[in-house]
Amino acid sequence: MESLRESAPDIVAIDGKTSRRAHGKDGSPLHLVSAWASRQRLVLGQEAVDKKSNEIVAIPLLLERLELSGALVAIDAMGCQREIAEKIRAKGADYLLSLKDNWPTLAEDVRLYFERERAACDIHETTDGDHGRIELRRHYVSHTVDWLSTDRRFPGKPRFPALAMIGMIEATMERDGKTSVARRYYLSSALLSAKQFAHAARAHWGVENGLHWVLDVFHDDLMRLGTENGPANMATIKHAALNLIKDIPDKASLKIKKKTAAWP
Repeated sequence: MESLRESAPDIVAIDGKTSRRAHGKDGSPLHLVSAWASRQRLVLGQEAVDKKSNEIVAIPLLLERLELSGALVAIDAMGCQREIAEKIRAKGADYLLSLKDNWPTLAEDVRLYFERERAACDIHETTDGDHGRIELRRHYVSHTVDWLSTDRRFPGKPRFPALAMIGMIEATMERDGKTSVARRYYLSSALLSAKQFAHAARAHWGVENGLHWVLDVFHDDLMRLGTENGPANMATIKHAALNLIKDIPDKASLKIKKKTAAWP
């Protein structure tokens, strides 16, 4: 990451994707956890999830191989684990973790906090709209985290190492005359402003369009490799090809660049 970084810390999104038709001898589909450099739009690394484990086991293995000093590592709720947060901090980086019901008491505590104290929080608003949809996002940030103490086993210590911020995104969507509201909650070791928090959360969501959707250009879900290492090896080649194509200094679309590279 050091060679890629300019001045601001990079956002590294960690996310998993399943190639549904690529499988091993037992028939289980290939599931890879990838690290995506949001600003550079490059794949930094990947780790195959063993059929007998899950992303919670694979994520630390992936983090161990990455140079993350000064980066902000964003992971969805599956990666919201003390051990993963500790690994990120040990690598000299900060974490931004999505908080859901895998931590039911903590999630409820944070939800109630924003319900009571949102007026005192730093707030940043963004608006998106397309195809008849209008979405207003309000990003709330609080650096008051001293009240978040752990359970009785470790009295007085934070549940997560170096916890410095809690955040909430309240998304109000209007479509076809109907309004819906969704709220998402986050933990971070970085002292982010509401505007920085909004940028980081959006950058993590960008892995869907920046990596997963792009891999579909390579017909990833149609891949039928079934040998022991074949699916993982092919995924590595696709990620490498994606990085090379993105490095082409041309304003053409990724699909056109891919076709051009295939021409003799």
